[in-house]
Amino acid sequence: MASDRTPRRGLILVICAPSGTGKSTLIARLMEEFPNFGFSISYTTREPRGQEQNGREYHFVSRDCFVAMRSRGEFAEWAEVHGNYYGTATAPVQEMLAQGRDVLFDIDVQGAMQLRKTFEDGEFVFLLPPSRSELERRLRDRGTDSDEAIERRLGNSIGELKQADRFDHWVVNDDLDEAYAELRAVYLAGRTNPALRPGMVETLVAGWGK
Repeated sequence: MASDRTPRRGLILVICAPSGTGKSTLIARLMEEFPNFGFSISYTTREPRGQEQNGREYHFVSRDCFVAMRSRGEFAEWAEVHGNYYGTATAPVQEMLAQGRDVLFDIDVQGAMQLRKTFEDGEFVFLLPPSRSELERRLRDRGTDSDEAIERRLGNSIGELKQADRFDHWVVNDDLDEAYAELRAVYLAGRTNPALRPGMVETLVAGWGK
C-alpha cells in the first residue's frame, strides 16, 4: 500500500567537543551505522596540501573570491584560522536537506553558533569529557602533541566548556558504548521533529474523509 506521508526534510546534526573528548571516534561509529549522511565540502583560501584535490577535500578559492561570497551572504558559517578563511556554503546544504538527506557537521563552537542562525531546527550536541584528568590522559595517550600543545588544548577546552549551555544536548563520553547510545538516540529523535515534515498532518487530515 502506498504511503500518503509527505517527504521528510533532512536533519542538521551539529557535534562539538573539546579536543581529546573522542568526537572523531563517535562520529565514525555513527557514520558506519548510518552511511547516508550528506556532507558539504567547505571553501578555503589556503593552498592544497599533499594529495588534496579541489572539490574533494575543499573548494580551494582565492581570498578575493571568498570575501565576495561572504559579502553576498553565501556562507552558513565561516571563520579565519591561522590567516586563512574557511566557510560552509548554505546552498548545497539546503539542497541536500530538501532531498531528505541528513547533514552532519563536525565543527567548533563558533561555527556551530553561526549555523544555528541559519538552521534553527537542527540538533546541536556538545560532547563533554568526564573530567580534566581524563581529558589530559587521552591527549597524552595520543602521543601527537608536545606538553606545551597539550596545556594549550586543555586551556582552550575551558572556554569551550563554558559555552556548552548554548547546545541542545550534552553527551558525556565516559563509557564509549553509553556515549554512542546517547548520541544515536539524539539523532534518531531529531529525525521525528515535526518541523522536518511541514504539512504532514494537514495532508493526512485532508485525505481522511469526513
